[in-house]
Amino acid sequence: LLEENHIVILAGFQGRSPDGRITTLGRGGSDLTAIAMAAAIDADLCQILTDVDGVYTCDPRVVPDARKINEISYDEMLEMASSGSKVMQSRSVEFAKKFGVKFEVRSSLNENPGTIVTEEHPNMESVVVRGVSIEREQAKVTIENVSDEPGVAAKIFHAISDSGVVIDMIVQNVSKTNHTDISFTLHRSDLKKAKQTIEPILKDLGNESSIETTDGIGKLSVVGIGMRSHSGVAAQMFAALAKNGINIQMISTSEIKTAVIIKEEDLEQSANIVHTAFNL
Repeated sequence: LLEENHIVILAGFQGRSPDGRITTLGRGGSDLTAIAMAAAIDADLCQILTDVDGVYTCDPRVVPDARKINEISYDEMLEMASSGSKVMQSRSVEFAKKFGVKFEVRSSLNENPGTIVTEEHPNMESVVVRGVSIEREQAKVTIENVSDEPGVAAKIFHAISDSGVVIDMIVQNVSKTNHTDISFTLHRSDLKKAKQTIEPILKDLGNESSIETTDGIGKLSVVGIGMRSHSGVAAQMFAALAKNGINIQMISTSEIKTAVIIKEEDLEQSANIVHTAFNL
């Protein structure tokens, strides 16, 4: 049909399960359908039309000075999606990366160019930090005085996994005794379930083990593939926050992302501070 210059309209958001039943694809299913079809026909470009005109250096509702990014790598897009950016669901980006589908996020309301999401190339590393993202409604669980021995952490997170709770950041203190503290973050809505899951196994984790929970926190992340080849990103981020009296509760890093847990009430101010610090 395409070879005959027909315009083909396909229904998104639905497909078949392994046993042949028609089912929905869940959140982001329409984007996933478009990228899957682009991969199937080996399209040069897949355009994702949405209510925003591209990917920004931060949510413009949070940082008024945020600017549209012309081009971003799959990995950067994945990190931003997993750190609170709502432009695209992670699995659509993962699918595009797997099959090498270049796609453009652009507005359905105007003809302005959007943001190209594509494979990484050397020029991309010249930009150290590509964007800033925030994630609200986070919570923290700390299990104190856990026995510092093999298998204890596995017991904790096996129980959490069985409960269906999705966790994000994990930090274990360096032990100077035979006991340590383990902290992890999760969405606030899962806090009660996580606590109920851990309490029955506390005695198996150590004679003096206890659990503490904290809500009212959020995650602030900076993302950029240039972080691989440039030093000092974390130091610059932490210094900017400290200068403005923002206390960091937890830190997590990957090759192209640095994330911190701070008070939720400080998220928007901190996003603006960091956005300015990196001249985005």
